[in-house]
Amino acid sequence: MAMPPLTDSNFDRTIVYLVEHSADGALGVVLNRPTSEVTAQIDRWMRRSSFPSVVFGGGPVEPNALIALARRPPTTGGTAGFSALPAPAPPGIGTVDLTADPDDVLLDDLRMYRGYSGWGPGQLEGELRAEAWAIVAAVADDLFQPEPSRLWRRVLARQAPPLAWIARLPGDISAN
Repeated sequence: MAMPPLTDSNFDRTIVYLVEHSADGALGVVLNRPTSEVTAQIDRWMRRSSFPSVVFGGGPVEPNALIALARRPPTTGGTAGFSALPAPAPPGIGTVDLTADPDDVLLDDLRMYRGYSGWGPGQLEGELRAEAWAIVAAVADDLFQPEPSRLWRRVLARQAPPLAWIARLPGDISAN
């Protein structure tokens, strides 16, 4: 979760879901930046998309890249076109191959992101030391929140103090 000391407008009051984190860096998508984009490239997937059925701005890196996250129902076997994310991802959360036939992929929820958020080796750790970000446990429902404009405050409000107190800060903290 982006904290008020973070001055990068790409991440002001955002929640980034980390898809991958290793010694080589980190990759994630911004969960609360819906766009108005619906394109022919992904039109066949839009009917499967969770409300609001738009493409989300995943971040400033590779703005032409498309990443899809999904939740699938518990199954006993594999699902074509779906790759589960390893723990600590919530169970049933994974990525979707958008070249697959949407009718062949068993999903409960789907959200697509244009671009992603990325950090080089040690970069995110430095931003964490500067308290620009707070790490909070992932909740699967956050990934498919129907009111993304309220997500940042909602996630903060369910944290223990002092993080919960930040949810009440005004948009411009200098006006506080």
